[in-house]
Amino acid sequence: MHWFYLAIAILSEVAASTALPAAQGFRNPLPSLAVVAGYATAFYFLSLTLEDIPLGVAYAVWSGVGLALVSVAGWVIYRQSLGSVEIAGILLIGLGIIVLKFGGGH
Repeated sequence: MHWFYLAIAILSEVAASTALPAAQGFRNPLPSLAVVAGYATAFYFLSLTLEDIPLGVAYAVWSGVGLALVSVAGWVIYRQSLGSVEIAGILLIGLGIIVLKFGGGH
C-alpha cells in the first residue's frame, strides 16, 4: 500500500509542477489552485510512505520519477525540447529507480 501512496504522491507532484507555468507567478487562479492542491497532496502521501519505505529510497523514487514525468509533460504540453543528453539522463534515473526498488528489499 505504501508504494501506491508513493505513486499518488508522484502523480500529484507532477500535476502541480506541470501547472506551475500556467499559474504565471500565482496570478492565474485556477492553475495556482492546482499547484497548491497538488503539492499539498504530494507531501501528504509522501509522508504516508515513510511509515514503511525509508526516507532516502522514498525521496529518490519520488523525485526521480517526478523529474522524468515532468520532463515528458514539459515536452508534450509546453513543447519544450528534450535532446539526447536529457533523454539519456532520464533513462539513467529510471535505471536507478529500478535498482532502488528491486535491489534493496523494499
